[in-house]
Amino acid sequence: MSFLNLENKTILVFGVANRKSVAWFVGKALHEEGARVIYSVRSPERREQTLKLLGDAPVYVCDVEREEEINRLAEEVHRDHGTLHGIVHSIAFANYSEGFKPFHETNRKDFLQATAISCFSLVEIARAFKPCLDHAASVVATGISSHLVTAENYGYMSPIKAALDGAVRNLAKSFSADSEVRFNTVNAGPLKTSASAGIPGYIQSYLYGEKMTFRKRALETREVANAVLFLLSERSSGMNGTGVVIDAGLGCNYFDRELIDLAMGKPGGGGSGTR
Repeated sequence: MSFLNLENKTILVFGVANRKSVAWFVGKALHEEGARVIYSVRSPERREQTLKLLGDAPVYVCDVEREEEINRLAEEVHRDHGTLHGIVHSIAFANYSEGFKPFHETNRKDFLQATAISCFSLVEIARAFKPCLDHAASVVATGISSHLVTAENYGYMSPIKAALDGAVRNLAKSFSADSEVRFNTVNAGPLKTSASAGIPGYIQSYLYGEKMTFRKRALETREVANAVLFLLSERSSGMNGTGVVIDAGLGCNYFDRELIDLAMGKPGGGGSGTR
């Protein structure tokens, strides 16, 4: 038996976009562990694309911006697959079609839409799927490593991700009234994904973040997926309402000698990390 004991467990994964997405790596790792993986994507077009990646895996369509579609998905998945042992929420959306603005100029419509999709959808998913969740199922959402970061090119998503963490804690307590279903987040540092590539100036932030890690090597998406699998497994049974930070040490490395030398224009900008 595998250490994680995920074999024959049924897991629903939201958010596969392509082979670079966190959800893709999670699904791949779950398959390797022998789990039965179900996928949900936002449109018929995305379903066709996803089927080309996943072969004969079950892929459903659900636009989480619409509560009725979430309810329909829960009915269909319960009908077709019975009890779920886990759900992975790896969904985020923000409309930056007008470019990045100072936070105080954030458009109400855009902010509320991003909140509905990136955060509140988890609450609606949890409510709709509650009848078909195993008594000790695990629900894992993907967040960001620090809500204190105020990067201009992340726009209004940072407070929305903070709201997601808060929603997870409150879902954990709410469900504890009559079950042992757990809710946790994996809060990742900068990743090289297609969604990130669409953020202006992201590559510079990504490379800077890489230099801030202890190991001077960027976080890999598979490492985030591995943390998700741990939280889905019974090996993390004591963790509930928790945010697990996975950033290769970036958040602790404020005074890295190499970065200080570079910032101060010191010739050579040498050093190999914190001393």
